[in-house]
Amino acid sequence: MEEELRAILQTLNDMNDRRARLLNAFLGGVLRGIGAMLGFAVIGTALIWILQPVARANLPVISEFLAQVVTMVQLRIQ
Repeated sequence: MEEELRAILQTLNDMNDRRARLLNAFLGGVLRGIGAMLGFAVIGTALIWILQPVARANLPVISEFLAQVVTMVQLRIQ
């Protein structure tokens, strides 16, 4: 019981500490940004990797569009 009260008091003290709240919010934002960047990179890479054979199959409309997208991405990578 005494440990629970100490934990509650520590939580209340942390909530009143402005510097700790700002640091927590800042680090949370940074980590969300990194997660979004990595997620987009993985999904984008997988999508391009999956769509390259479709572009090579010479489907008339789709292959032209996909070929342009793949070319633009490959130029950006270099």
